[in-house]
Amino acid sequence: MAKRRNKEQKSVNIRKYRNIRELNLGVLLFAVVFIYLIVTVIMYLTDDQISAYEVREGSIVRDDSFTGLVLREETTVPAEGSGYVSYYQNENTKVKAGSNIYALSAEALDIQSDSGSADENAAETLNTEVQATIAGQLQNFNEVYHASDFSAVYSLKNEITESLQNAYSETRTSQLDAVISASGQDVTSYKSSQDGIVAFSYDGYESLTKDTFTDENFDRTIYENTTLTDQTKLNTGDPAYRLITSEDWSVIVPLDEETAQDLTEREISSIQVRIDKDRETLRAAFSVIERDGKYYGCLDFDNSMIRYAQDRFLSVELILESENGLKIPKSSVIEEDFYVIPEAYLTTGGNSSSQGVMIMEGSGNAVFQAVDIYNTTEDGDVYLSRDEIDEGTTLIMPDSTETFTVGKTQPLQGVYNINRGYAVFKKVTILCENDEYYIVQEGDTYGLSNYDHIVQDGAELDPDEVVFQ
Repeated sequence: MAKRRNKEQKSVNIRKYRNIRELNLGVLLFAVVFIYLIVTVIMYLTDDQISAYEVREGSIVRDDSFTGLVLREETTVPAEGSGYVSYYQNENTKVKAGSNIYALSAEALDIQSDSGSADENAAETLNTEVQATIAGQLQNFNEVYHASDFSAVYSLKNEITESLQNAYSETRTSQLDAVISASGQDVTSYKSSQDGIVAFSYDGYESLTKDTFTDENFDRTIYENTTLTDQTKLNTGDPAYRLITSEDWSVIVPLDEETAQDLTEREISSIQVRIDKDRETLRAAFSVIERDGKYYGCLDFDNSMIRYAQDRFLSVELILESENGLKIPKSSVIEEDFYVIPEAYLTTGGNSSSQGVMIMEGSGNAVFQAVDIYNTTEDGDVYLSRDEIDEGTTLIMPDSTETFTVGKTQPLQGVYNINRGYAVFKKVTILCENDEYYIVQEGDTYGLSNYDHIVQDGAELDPDEVVFQ
């Protein structure tokens, strides 16, 4: 028993203590980074986002579309006898005085029976004479063509068209002569009394001039046009063909009073016109006509009439403004006030090539301060930021005792350039605009360049604000 008691007395009491955990640096770093990412995402989602826009070269064309009434020097030539008509010429062919235009016969001529041989003769003619002529025209064009004179392409097109028309007219004349000889009929041919362009349609508007047209002439619901075709029965006095006798022609377009006054005040004497029919662009002399309380624009042309000899109405676009330059959103442009000082107060400081001004301190000493220039004018003014110089600062002219007190301000239009990651004001000179964009001048000393990055909404930030793109 005694031994047992001694053993119990000698037993040790063991207590458990919690293990002290060592700091896990990896977990701590992960937690810090995780919290940082959460905060960054929240700030990104809640802050206003700065949208950038890349400046690119572009153009803006301001135009207005109209449907115009075509007026020419033209007349309908009446038939000098009765019978079935056969035409020697193709539509819109230039003819000389004394050229055969049409023939009249008691019975209709069977022109189609000889069409096969006529086509073969036409092909043969084109393969020899006309093709050689066209090849010569193309060669001459290639030798003198320059990309800056693209309008010469249209002149070439007209020359080739005229060559083909002349060839087809000669073929048609030969064909009709052959048919008349084979018919055995008494056929009478009639010639043109003067030079001109032959057309085989009429509408009763041939006598209209800029002095006689009325608003009713623009109503296309009552307009009628008659086409003359081979083997139609004509009576004496009926219109046989239409002869256009001048390359001068006009298009009259209705204008509202506001547009008419705007064009009159701008004293526009000539204007670019795009014709929707073939997308050709021509320059026309322009004037405004007022008649019976209504206004009309008169477009006078002196070439290309033959392309539209069949048209009485043309859809045209008046290109009122067309500018090329740098294209930027309207929302990017803001206006800031700058201090304006005479350029004579600018100088270069010490060993630096930086431009700046000499500031008079209270002690009377002059201290150089570098400044950023945002614009200069032809009058010798320099625009400086109001953040760099205080109002009332006295400037000293270099090599002189003359002084200038800073205070005069002028507004300047510009955008915020963010090429360097922070906002820098750059002036813009607006040339043209539409609903969404400006075209601004390229090459300004203190302006923008192609491929610059600017803030899309200039009202979103301040100068020198850091921008994370």
